[in-house]
Parts: sequence; C-alpha cells; structure tokens
Amino acid sequence: MPAKVGAVNVTSLSSSSIFNIGDVYNMAPQAWVKTFAGGGSFNTGSGINIDINNSNTYVNDQEMIDQSLINDS
Repeated sequence: MPAKVGAVNVTSLSSSSIFNIGDVYNMAPQAWVKTFAGGGSFNTGSGINIDINNSNTYVNDQEMIDQSLINDS
C-alpha cells in the first residue's frame, strides 16, 4: 500500500543497517552480535539522569558457538 513520506533525516547507518522508504517485500540484514552490558547501558534521550554507584557485569561464556548461523541469501 503506497504511502506519502515527508522529510527524512538519517543521522547514521552502520555497516549492517537497512534503510528503506516505500514498499518492500523482504529485508534481510546480515549481521550477528552478542552484547553484554551493565546497569545504565543503552539509555538514550535528552535529560536522562542515571545514578548507579557500582555496576559490574561479569560474563563467563565458555561456548565458542551459541547457535549455528546459516546465510540463505
């Protein structure tokens, strides 16, 4: 279903990003990542005030591969 799109402001795109305006049938980015983060991470916005006295993230991940990754494109 067609749509009218006004002004678009793209700040940044990473290497595995997809940017689309309009109709699309299939989009498949090709990237896999495992992320570990402590308290207060990934907060975005203006005027955020985070008060964390001590934040530790301990990771003991002994698996070499968590899940097989199949690229079917």
